[in-house]
Amino acid sequence: MAIGAVAFAGVGAGVIALPLINSMSPAADTLAASSTEIDISAIQPGQSIKSSFRKQPLFVRNLTPQEIAAADAVPLSELRDPQTLAERTKAGKSNWLVTLGVCTHLGCVPLGAAEGENKGAFGGYFCPCHGSAYDTAGRIRSGPAPLNLAVPEYAFTTDTMITVG
Repeated sequence: MAIGAVAFAGVGAGVIALPLINSMSPAADTLAASSTEIDISAIQPGQSIKSSFRKQPLFVRNLTPQEIAAADAVPLSELRDPQTLAERTKAGKSNWLVTLGVCTHLGCVPLGAAEGENKGAFGGYFCPCHGSAYDTAGRIRSGPAPLNLAVPEYAFTTDTMITVG
């Protein structure tokens, strides 16, 4: 009798706990938006594209050798948020810069990713809301923004595909 009561209580606890635990799992649409794949094969050196990651703009830029050299030549002491280009890119893929397109001042979307947009005084990105200017490595160079453009977690799945998230 005691063993039967304990078994019945255990099954009852499982029946109650399982839906509770399942309700804490993320929804299918949330899981689907948790990562983004981007084909970078069409991005020429010096060009960038805008995409979307978790409902935020995402910039993917193919840096030219001149842009890489210019970014490497900037002394870290001149930067408000000191980071080298190597810290912001993947090893062996230093020409690919992936950043969130959200200004770190008040969350506006900077210009400079699309053809013909104002790239600012440093040739990278320019936030039209309050005048923050970023260099080609997405580092803050002037204006009120306190930090560099954020670099999300990403990985190269092939030479032409990036998975962000």
